[in-house]
Amino acid sequence: MRLRHQTTAMALALMALGAPVWADIEAAKAFLDAEIGDMSVLDRAGQEAELQWFIDAAKPYAGMDIKVVSETIGTHEYEAKVLAPAFTAITGIKVTHDLIGEGDVVEKLQTQMQSGENIYDAYINDSDLIGTHWRYKQARNLTDWMAGDGAAVTNPNLDLADFIGISFTTGPDGKLYQLPDQQFANLYWFRYDWFNDQKTKDDFKAKYGYDLGVPVNWSAYEDIAEFFTGRDMSYMGGPTSVWGNMDYGKKDPSLGWRYTDAWMSMAGMGDKGEPNGLPVDEWGIRVNENSQPVGSCVARGGATNDAAAVYAVTKAIEWLQKYTPPEAAGMTFGEAGPVPAQGAIAQQMFWYTAFTAASVVEGTPVMNADGTPKWRMAPSPHGAYWSEGTKIGYQDAGSWTLMESTPVDRAQAAWLYAQFVTSKTVDVKKSHVGLTFIRESTIQHQSFTDRAPKLGGLVEFYRSPARVQWSPTGTNIPDYPKLAQLWWQNIGDAMSGAKTPQEALDSLCAEQEAVLIRLEKSGVQGDLGPKMNEEVDPQVWLDAPGAPVAKLENEKPMGETIAYDELIKSWQ
Repeated sequence: MRLRHQTTAMALALMALGAPVWADIEAAKAFLDAEIGDMSVLDRAGQEAELQWFIDAAKPYAGMDIKVVSETIGTHEYEAKVLAPAFTAITGIKVTHDLIGEGDVVEKLQTQMQSGENIYDAYINDSDLIGTHWRYKQARNLTDWMAGDGAAVTNPNLDLADFIGISFTTGPDGKLYQLPDQQFANLYWFRYDWFNDQKTKDDFKAKYGYDLGVPVNWSAYEDIAEFFTGRDMSYMGGPTSVWGNMDYGKKDPSLGWRYTDAWMSMAGMGDKGEPNGLPVDEWGIRVNENSQPVGSCVARGGATNDAAAVYAVTKAIEWLQKYTPPEAAGMTFGEAGPVPAQGAIAQQMFWYTAFTAASVVEGTPVMNADGTPKWRMAPSPHGAYWSEGTKIGYQDAGSWTLMESTPVDRAQAAWLYAQFVTSKTVDVKKSHVGLTFIRESTIQHQSFTDRAPKLGGLVEFYRSPARVQWSPTGTNIPDYPKLAQLWWQNIGDAMSGAKTPQEALDSLCAEQEAVLIRLEKSGVQGDLGPKMNEEVDPQVWLDAPGAPVAKLENEKPMGETIAYDELIKSWQ
């Protein structure tokens, strides 16, 4: 199985054909030989037929230079370094695929929205912006695009039903606004080898009175964090002192994502609903029956500062201070992600599967000699305020977005590239490199059945019905770029101790409402924009069913765990 990029071999093969190669199936065949082989759900004839379609559809755009942008993760590096040059050689459309920070992608997109200047011909930006795109109408509605200006350049083999994240990129109007390119979930990560050791299990049960296993609730997570912190695991070949939790706390944009990316709903803040809580979502923003935001603070029916939200932030800070390496407080998302693979972390509740590839590198302390991992991933536990049907986890869905400000011919050429890098021809190979699944057919491919034992539960999760409960930010959020920046600044104040969690969340919800009020007054989003509730005594909303909620008398019920192997059986 070829899992590494064979960039050099492919480049040599394409160069041997002479460059540039416009509308030439020989360039496509060279790419398939050098890079794809049998790593595709299509047989060789199917691959060649699909690439012949790209060759024919691209003829009017041959020689055009287009620019696209994405955040810097392994999947997009593969696209930029391997798939973009191949697409250029096959179609004659020259693609510059820029890789920048996630925050920078949002900033560029925001600038293009505000100025109307065509900075990029296509963006891979998170489907977290679905509410923004649906309301502002500055992103092309792909449903109408594929039937109109994009019809001649829409792959008849695109197969939208095969994409597992289409519900995340569809607006309340039923229209598709973005095409998923990569997806990863935040799950619970733990040292399977430590949890299955008899001495470790006996010691845990003697202290806490129940079995060590995958925590079902936050009480068990906290007990396990306390149990492992400072524990000498050298009897299992581990360090003489380990940590029971991993997290990050630097005042940085990624600190906000850690909370908007479903930490609050994992605690139990917000209403029931899939893919997001309704009418109150995991940001604590309430919408009315017309999907118009009406409030964020409890006094307007929101939940951003209710008891469940305060509990969520309080626990995160407490665990960061008590059970986590001290340097984590100064780390960002990207810096903290690889730390569990270094071998001194027992568990992490909030771990992105995007770090799987880095955690299965041969020779790291968390890998066995036979290539299987010493760790596993599982659903994250839920907090004291959570109830069945409430969102339990986040799934990132980086998705292709075409802006209305991009000239039609440039959008058409970029749409071809977007479909090429998500095509059935290349998706299995791309998924082996980045481990960020977007297609059901890829997940079910035999090569992933073969590789599953070496991926710590990733394949089992994506083949299970559980995956639908993990979703990105939904349509309650009318302006993601403006609102997201409020989170890290206010949560950062709580992290630093400058404010209590309650004070920080009171400030956050008030600032969110200030943005919502400005949007309402401006009328820029028309009938889709906010229509704010009047403020009332918060008790009125606390007494009403659903979110927001009042403080529980007991925020730490008995710990509950489940054996990992039993959990996996339930998925099957």
